[in-house]
Amino acid sequence: MPRTDSSGLDVRSAAHPRFTAGRGYLAACTLGLPATATIEAVERDLERWRTGRASAADYTAVVERARAHAAALLGTTADRVAVGSQVSPFVALAAASAPRGAEVVCVDGDFSSVVAPFLARGDLRVRHAPLDALADAIGPSTWLVAFSLVQSATGEVADAASVIAAARDAGALVLVDTTQATGWMPTDDLDADLVVCHAYKWLSAPRGAAFLAVSDRAIAEIMPLTAGWYSGEDPWVSCYGPGLHLAAGARRFDVSPAWHAWAGAEAALDVAASLDMPSVRTHDLALADAFRERIGLPAAASAIVSWPDPEGCDLAALTAAGITASGRAGRARVAFHLWNDPEDVDRAARALGR
Repeated sequence: MPRTDSSGLDVRSAAHPRFTAGRGYLAACTLGLPATATIEAVERDLERWRTGRASAADYTAVVERARAHAAALLGTTADRVAVGSQVSPFVALAAASAPRGAEVVCVDGDFSSVVAPFLARGDLRVRHAPLDALADAIGPSTWLVAFSLVQSATGEVADAASVIAAARDAGALVLVDTTQATGWMPTDDLDADLVVCHAYKWLSAPRGAAFLAVSDRAIAEIMPLTAGWYSGEDPWVSCYGPGLHLAAGARRFDVSPAWHAWAGAEAALDVAASLDMPSVRTHDLALADAFRERIGLPAAASAIVSWPDPEGCDLAALTAAGITASGRAGRARVAFHLWNDPEDVDRAARALGR
């Protein structure tokens, strides 16, 4: 009989999207593991490419299906989703669109891809605030607030509703990076202007598939500086100049997709979009909190568990015990996801002598 957790989610069973590995793998926050469906999609793609049966038209259809899955995960429609390869180029579009001297409010210690494009401008006023004080840092002069919904180094989850409400009161744009959130928790209710996400972590897609969801205001105010042949309503009629061919909606921000990455991403996003995300969150949090209890940390609302490890001793102990974990910003970091179960909690805790 399949093992289930308290949410009723089938764990590592035929009734659940299967993973060919996962025992001791506590690094979804670094790199997700592919489901069987994703592996099969990549293998089919490589075979079609090898035998000369791959076509641009087929890849376009794959990307459009992936766009629809991404829209479902972000609670929007496909016409509001742009496709790309990384988070930072999407953030850079916002940075490039900011008026000279504009104030941008970021989280102190946030992931560099969410911050660096604004700093690189050199003529913006970039302020950094602690995550729990982010909403209070937004004022009448703020042009945009940018933050990760879940912090990469610590696993802290932002109070997005409060931050977004403060931004709306100030008339500021909102950019949210959900790379460390989409896939283990619902992210379909964010009232943000730009929601960026790379799919290679919790969504378990190949690296090189990212997406951006935009509001009407973002479509109007963000400059599509990466516009290319894929930025028109129909890429196959916008391949050549001299005119500028821009889609009316989010597709104007499209970057020509890396086809092989999207072949796997479409399958991975299909798996994720088919899941009951509140149940996934319940499963992941139950394991994370069980591990926190074992090592003496309080319960928290995050599937990422992070604690000070300045010398890397705990990370070394986990690695020596065959546990795949990570270290960030002087902290040890583990993450619990669909392929994990209580045995992984026990193995990791015992590796730390707990």
